[in-house]
Amino acid sequence: MIMKKNMKKLASISLAACMVAGALAACGGSSSTATTAAATTAAATEAATTAAAADTTAAAADTTAAAADDGKEYKIGVLQLVQHVALDASNKGFIQALDESGIKYTADQQNASGEQSACQTIAEKFVNDGVDLIYTIATPATEAAAAATTDIPIVLAAVTDPEGSGLVQSNEKPGVNITGASDLTPVKEQIELLKKLLPDAKTVGILYCSAESNSEIQAQMARDACDAQGLAHDDYTVSSTNEIQTVVESMIGKVDAIYCPTDNTIAAGMATVAQVANDNKIPTICGEGGMVDNGGLATYGIDYTKLGYMAGKMAVEILTEGKNPADMPIQYESTEECELQVNEDTAKLLGIDTSVLK
Repeated sequence: MIMKKNMKKLASISLAACMVAGALAACGGSSSTATTAAATTAAATEAATTAAAADTTAAAADTTAAAADDGKEYKIGVLQLVQHVALDASNKGFIQALDESGIKYTADQQNASGEQSACQTIAEKFVNDGVDLIYTIATPATEAAAAATTDIPIVLAAVTDPEGSGLVQSNEKPGVNITGASDLTPVKEQIELLKKLLPDAKTVGILYCSAESNSEIQAQMARDACDAQGLAHDDYTVSSTNEIQTVVESMIGKVDAIYCPTDNTIAAGMATVAQVANDNKIPTICGEGGMVDNGGLATYGIDYTKLGYMAGKMAVEILTEGKNPADMPIQYESTEECELQVNEDTAKLLGIDTSVLK
């Protein structure tokens, strides 16, 4: 059974503001005699009522009608690195935002199955097909699209630090054809959660894929957080899902807990991580909720469907309002929106008391 509740704000993350636009119009008339003035007044009143009703209808339909662009149908390429719960949710949220906008579009859904070479091939296909926009899910997918085009707008999701990964000039002002929504999670608070659930823990194994630059960024944040909590830490890295079982088995007897950031390779192989770790009574604190669903112990995690939805709204603004990705800051979910998620079945199996979180 999974327990969720909204978490209070734990840390401040620099957020980009959303944009709101609207317009209202009004009209009137005049007359030279009392009779015609009365008639004109009545007509004006009726016209004003009609105009107000029209404005109300227009405002109510703003989400869908404003996005429509003379019936144009947009071609959108969707490049997802690999199939797992978090990235699938980002994809779902993106499509939801497109559907709610009312635009006409076709989405070419492509999954690279975790292969960088496949990402490159797919990105090049999108460029050759002349798509209007590319939506990339995860860092390697975005890197491939960035290498394939500097002209077609790219909207990313599930990239922890676009600036740190060299994808944009800065997260506040990308300066290139790329923008989107980051999946930066509250790593510090996740390590604090580990300490609260496991007060006797001494050493933490930080498990991630060495090929993912954003995982290294999170790993460093985890090291700093462990230092602040007085926890020793060691890195355990893999280059593919095939190495996960062997690497996790190498932790037995050496660590008291495992921390897994929002790493796509680890997320895709989380069932293996959980099986080895739980069988050997090693609790795992995770970077996102899908990992907890697959056997991890707990997380403070972001909502990847919301993340994709944020990216989808940005894509609509680019397509229908002519906004330039170079000027659109990277967006983030607030830590106020993060959720505490605990896998009670795993907690019971490991003999961990979760009442300390209530």
